[in-house]
Amino acid sequence: KLELPAVAAALELVDPPGCRNSARGKDASGTFSPFKFSRRATGEHDVQMKILYCGVCHSDLHMAKNELGFTQFPMVPGHEIVGVVTEVGNKVEKFKIGDKVGVGCLVGSCRSCDLCNKDLENYCPKQILTYSMTYHDGTVTQGGYSDIMVADEHFVIRWPDNLPMDIGAPLLCAGITTYSPMVHCGLNKPGVNVGIVGLGGLGHLAVKFAKAFGCRVTVISTSVSKKKEAIERLGVDDFLISSDAEQMQVRKKNV
Repeated sequence: KLELPAVAAALELVDPPGCRNSARGKDASGTFSPFKFSRRATGEHDVQMKILYCGVCHSDLHMAKNELGFTQFPMVPGHEIVGVVTEVGNKVEKFKIGDKVGVGCLVGSCRSCDLCNKDLENYCPKQILTYSMTYHDGTVTQGGYSDIMVADEHFVIRWPDNLPMDIGAPLLCAGITTYSPMVHCGLNKPGVNVGIVGLGGLGHLAVKFAKAFGCRVTVISTSVSKKKEAIERLGVDDFLISSDAEQMQVRKKNV
């Protein structure tokens, strides 16, 4: 259970210097409550941002209930974070105060292994997630259900001026989770047949990307009720009901 009113209330608090407002999970019950904690000082390569929006990912709920087994409580979740730069370190090169920025699910890695050198920090064995992991300085990272964020500029992205922050924040997780494998597998080409299983939080974004790429899109779902939305609102080319054995057999090797 994620008590969103508690999150909203936490973001409206006025904090004394040195403390940050947030909503935390204090144990595996999944219940959130207001919480104050200290962010690290802005280092020479760091960007400090005022958080304006943070998406709610189901992974946050898994972590809040310690269903993945490595949550460090108290924990401030949130890894679809967007806001405005308020301070930069003296060696920061890519950002300035006032820039719109975002932070996703990673805030650190070793930066020296072959994977990091290939811009594959998400595969680094020493990757540091945005919250509930031990950072280089020994502190535990805390996420975006808070009012400010401090992160190394290497893990901060520039936010496009023409993309609304409030609706775009989920692209930092749900978006990249679907976009990246589609590009990696060469599905970002006109005329390619793409099958998307499920039309949930990830599925509808996958449909949008695939249609933007010019693909022929088939959605496979157990939910008959989503067929109208898929075809009329999202423009999919075909919709299969996975529980319909006959339909699935007929379309076998033909999607």
